[in-house]
Amino acid sequence: DFFRAVDPLGFILFARNVETPDQVRSLVAALRQSVGRADAPVLIDQEGGRVSRLKPPHWPQRPAASRFVELARRDMARAMEAARLNAQLIAADLSALGINVDCAPVLDVLQPETHDVIGDRAYGAEPAMVAALGRAVAEGLLEGGVLPVIKHIPGHGRATVDSHEALPVVDADRTTLDRVDFAPFRALADM
Repeated sequence: DFFRAVDPLGFILFARNVETPDQVRSLVAALRQSVGRADAPVLIDQEGGRVSRLKPPHWPQRPAASRFVELARRDMARAMEAARLNAQLIAADLSALGINVDCAPVLDVLQPETHDVIGDRAYGAEPAMVAALGRAVAEGLLEGGVLPVIKHIPGHGRATVDSHEALPVVDADRTTLDRVDFAPFRALADM
């Protein structure tokens, strides 16, 4: 009744909303039915690694972003292909449930001071690598019929506190932010 009354544009699922594949499919259908739109966006955070709302035993555990960074240091082309294929697998998991938007990829650029809340979720400390791997993930999701949502706000990779618990303050100058932190976001602006 609440959703019918307020008519939200879409919905986001959290781990507390997820039990089994059948339960999630029913929930997604019920949410869309409540607003009378079969195409209402249903979002989830399914990055792989520790930020995965869909977990075993019902869903496979996909690798964290840092695994692709390790591969990229040896072979960038293979890392991009692996990241794209991994994202396609994530998209297949989501599509099977009716979920059509994934809050991924993370485009934060790691810094020496980056808080562990980002850590292995980032695609590296080099803006070009972050952009290339992030694009591969976004393309893989799109190829699987799932819209990507790039995150977080540019500069978040410089945060020294967990933004879920405290207000980060970033004191980098605009030139540095433009050159480093904004670069991956700009690189994916044409998607």
